[in-house]
Amino acid sequence: MIRATGGPPGRPLNGKARNGKLGRCTTSRGFTLIEVLATLLLMAIVIPAAMEGITLAVSASSSAQHRSEASGLAEEKLNELLATGDWQSGSLSGNFDGDFAGYHWVATVTPWDQDISGQNIQEIDLTVSWTTHNRTESVALSTLTYVRATS
Repeated sequence: MIRATGGPPGRPLNGKARNGKLGRCTTSRGFTLIEVLATLLLMAIVIPAAMEGITLAVSASSSAQHRSEASGLAEEKLNELLATGDWQSGSLSGNFDGDFAGYHWVATVTPWDQDISGQNIQEIDLTVSWTTHNRTESVALSTLTYVRATS
């Protein structure tokens, strides 16, 4: 019998033993039951955790979008109140229109408690609120202004 080099001593490379019976296969052609079960168990743990992470990320993104929109609306409304002077005598609450119909704003004007100059400085607090998932959220902006003397 001629034997090629590289195989185990006393065993030909074709996988048959000297007695003609098939020898042990040295290459794996599939997965064992334990490997499949371990993979399924790992997937059963990882997939729900990954989905929870995705859900949390989507919720955080939605919350950030609402806060960003509300901050922009609050800044715009506060500038409008200051520019028109409506903070002195106008309506200090309302709803936004159009794409921002779910947002509501309320402004309060109070004398600034740290005013030592005697210039009648007023503090304007503007709060924009909205409801999402049966929960009301809000952002607030504040500024200081003074009452201008009329001539």
